[in-house]
Amino acid sequence: MADRFDSAIYSPYGAYELKSKYQKYFMMSTGIITGFFVLITGIYLIVSSLDDDVIDLTGRVIKTVADLGPPPSIAHKPPQIQVQQPDIALPKIGIPKPVADEEMLDEDVVLATKDELAEIVAPDITAEGEGIVIDIDDDPLPGDFIPVEIQPEIIHKEKPAYPRLARQAQLEGTVRIRVLVKKDGSVGDAIIQISSGITSLDDAALKAVYGCKFKPAIQNGRPVKVWVSFPYEFILHAKK
Repeated sequence: MADRFDSAIYSPYGAYELKSKYQKYFMMSTGIITGFFVLITGIYLIVSSLDDDVIDLTGRVIKTVADLGPPPSIAHKPPQIQVQQPDIALPKIGIPKPVADEEMLDEDVVLATKDELAEIVAPDITAEGEGIVIDIDDDPLPGDFIPVEIQPEIIHKEKPAYPRLARQAQLEGTVRIRVLVKKDGSVGDAIIQISSGITSLDDAALKAVYGCKFKPAIQNGRPVKVWVSFPYEFILHAKK
């Protein structure tokens, strides 16, 4: 009886079973904990990388327009692209040099534009014997550009005769005449630029303008032909 009791107490069966079981469960629990830790770490890394694209679906109460915030195009600006500037040397600024007074341009000189210079026809140069004849005496047309340094100045304006029928009918008006001032200051041609609407007044102004005298226009120190315009007023009673 005592031998059976002693063999039950010191039997290795219980110790062997316990050892085999605890190692199994220890490895299983260690694997579960390790897998759970890896899963939590992976979820955290994924959420961190997608933090900018997470959409807030929580409820939001909007009371005023200011609560709406800026639109996405303003809130999220596109990245700035850095463009490398080309390496171009800056132009050098020259130092102005003094010139003589006779080389200075007058303040009233009219300079032609590039298009106007292109429209100027070169003079017809023909050789006769040993000399050269330059034909530049053609009359310019009313629309031609004539570069001049000094504009013509009227020194005598012929007063037109008031037409009798227009005076009796109490007709008044203003006629603008365009005239060709020749090199000697006389009127070479004249046209009606703006009519008064009354034929008799237009004819009287056109007839009187040929009696006007001018100081001719000057270009490069020489007189040139040029078109100018000025008005003729037909008034019966002077305005007070």
